[in-house]
Amino acid sequence: MDRPRPPSVANTGVLRPPLVVLASLLAGGLLTGAWPFPFFPAVLRLPVGGLMVAMAAALLSYSIRQLRMAGTPAPGNKPTTVIVRTGPYRFSRNPIYLAFFALHLGLAIWADSLWLVATLIPTVAIIAGVVVPREERYLSRRFGAEYQEYKASVRRWL
Repeated sequence: MDRPRPPSVANTGVLRPPLVVLASLLAGGLLTGAWPFPFFPAVLRLPVGGLMVAMAAALLSYSIRQLRMAGTPAPGNKPTTVIVRTGPYRFSRNPIYLAFFALHLGLAIWADSLWLVATLIPTVAIIAGVVVPREERYLSRRFGAEYQEYKASVRRWL
């Protein structure tokens, strides 16, 4: 009997990070529309939320640019070709996910929606508990000792 082969990409199926984040934002938006639940001072919503969104967009853009410069694709449904150690990848193994979380929180503040904060919690749990371990198994199989050394020298988040 043949053993199932490990996936040739890190993220397969429905639990792909952009889809998880998008679903979470949509759910939070729908809940906010149905039952507004404000939580943030009105005078600070735009400056704090806007700054967080801008910082998240900059981190996301910089992270993706580093992957492209290294010649490896950003989407997890394509094979990783190299371990990137430059830019934000010097400090975090998952800067794109940090950008997603900061974007989500920034939008929650900007929209003054505690529902968006609430939907961020399961998003972080799914990505940290399901997606990242799946990616780490894939990278360990694909790159072996090189990935283990990177993993030992760079934190997962910050």
